Amino acid sequence: MSGGRHTEPLDVHLVAVRDTEAGPEVLLSRRAGDVYATGLWHLPSGHLDPGEDVVTALVRETGEETGVLVDPGDVRAAVTVHHRSPGGGTRVGFFFEVRHWRGSPRVMEPDRCDAMGWFPLDALPEPMVAYCRAGLDAYRAGARIALHFQESGDPIAYYPAVDRLRLVPDAGPGSTVPGDAVRDFVERAVGRITGWTDVSWARKGSQVWRADDAEDGVWFVKIHQSDRFHQREVTAFRSWVPRLGPMAPRLMASDESLRAVVITAVPGRSLHGAVHPPEQERRIFHRIGQLAATIHRSAPALPPVPDSMPLEKLERHLDGARAYLEPGDEAFIRATTKEAAGLPALERVPTHGDFQLLH
Repeated sequence: MSGGRHTEPLDVHLVAVRDTEAGPEVLLSRRAGDVYATGLWHLPSGHLDPGEDVVTALVRETGEETGVLVDPGDVRAAVTVHHRSPGGGTRVGFFFEVRHWRGSPRVMEPDRCDAMGWFPLDALPEPMVAYCRAGLDAYRAGARIALHFQESGDPIAYYPAVDRLRLVPDAGPGSTVPGDAVRDFVERAVGRITGWTDVSWARKGSQVWRADDAEDGVWFVKIHQSDRFHQREVTAFRSWVPRLGPMAPRLMASDESLRAVVITAVPGRSLHGAVHPPEQERRIFHRIGQLAATIHRSAPALPPVPDSMPLEKLERHLDGARAYLEPGDEAFIRATTKEAAGLPALERVPTHGDFQLLH
């Protein structure tokens, strides 16, 4: 073991959030006077007193700096950031979300703060303390722990070109943030990502994230289950998908070693988990059929398959559909499939498993 024990100071940061019609806003104060980072925007924050726990410290610092009263039961863990300043000093910051309080925030320490106000979470002011910005970016990304180790010579203020934030992924399949290699790949392709949302669907092996960037752009990141799936989808994006025009996503980047792709978002609202009246559901599926037909017409011509119809998946699909079949349906499907085996070779078209209901 080298060196002595760590004796890093601990600090607490208030992430007071209020919801508005335009989106969530966060409370910030501007440092002033003979203090560190004067002139820069920062979250209300402070250090622990001897023997004090972090929640008690947050409640005390919030009252001292903003004049509002917070019940300890309304304090929620947001993110913990291990920080190193450009001067080399390290510390651990506990960022806490608070959405309920009593009173109106106001400047309580004019010798240390000359302004206080609400700012959109997706449009933070400048200049801002880089450490504070890192904590808010990690909070927006859904991370629990983050590293922000600045280098000698880095500015105290946030500057995108020297952004040192690193998100630490959660353990297990429930992680809301992809691993370092995937995040690096995505940010090389489309720029700084400030928010990750796991949107994987109910299918074994699915890994899909919505990625929101610093300029309000939205991307989707997918990790394929196998090399075959990756190659198949990348080939589709590069060949027939562009023929669909603006109704289809565009491939922004792919990485064979990661089996990852970054694609653009398309307008619309997800139908996953939605329940609609029968007539509306009928219209929705009619439009889905129109899109499927467009996909078929857009694909390049392929030679027909040697066999009239591939039947190896019949049992698997029947197993999945059996709960929805009426009496006699299964016998009808088997009889029809048997008759279809003698049909002439069929034209090949793309398949699209995403057009099936998931329960």
